[in-house]
Amino acid sequence: MLADAGTEEYVDATLFLGMNCAQESVRIACKSYFAARLADRVVMSLEQVGRCDDLVWQFPREVQDAYYPFMDNLHTIMSIDRIGYDDADLRSAPAAEPPGGLPTHERLLLGMVLNRGGTLRSVSSRLLDRPGLPVRAPEEGPELAFPEPLERLYQQSLRLRLPVNEL
Repeated sequence: MLADAGTEEYVDATLFLGMNCAQESVRIACKSYFAARLADRVVMSLEQVGRCDDLVWQFPREVQDAYYPFMDNLHTIMSIDRIGYDDADLRSAPAAEPPGGLPTHERLLLGMVLNRGGTLRSVSSRLLDRPGLPVRAPEEGPELAFPEPLERLYQQSLRLRLPVNEL
């Protein structure tokens, strides 16, 4: 289900990289989220885009070459607004917590989502396990396909498979 009318839908690196998760239920839910919303608009912080790249760049060149054609095409086809944080986002971020709390990148992203009245789609258990936050998991269901040639590029991108705890 899409966010309420007028509410921006934000995605994080865990949702995006979740399309290449080794855990099939996560992979299917994340892929289907994006496949169902190709004509929609979502928002992703510049930092979250960078987190995706940072993880993929740790893999051998052959894996990167299999992954990036899909990612590049998806970012071109789908309306993904890539935006930076502003001062109001920083002021809205949850305060630092004791060790074991949310990492800074998740607190900053929450600040952006809270400040702008949005909903975050994520597969981060740290975020999903905290009641009261505007964070939702992607819906489970059958695996949806991307239109060709994006589906073919997606299948090729599956040379990159990530354990759920590395998303």
